[in-house]
Amino acid sequence: MRLRFLGIIPNTPDTDSPTIWLDEDTGDLLIQSYKATEDEVKACQEIGSIPGHSTAVPDHETIIRLPKVMRQYLPPHDSE
Repeated sequence: MRLRFLGIIPNTPDTDSPTIWLDEDTGDLLIQSYKATEDEVKACQEIGSIPGHSTAVPDHETIIRLPKVMRQYLPPHDSE
């Protein structure tokens, strides 16, 4: 895996560090950020995504909260 560091939350203290990396081989993003609260997860489940799709969050997945300031580090959409 070849990771490229994209960014860390500006002015981050040593113990609070949302960070984004890009997997150069797959194009996937790896994101370290704040865990969504139970209320936020519930709200996501209430909204859902597409009709008929489960709203349960599988054990191998999680919902994170990405601070607005971190959006500057997201790479532009690749049309591949």
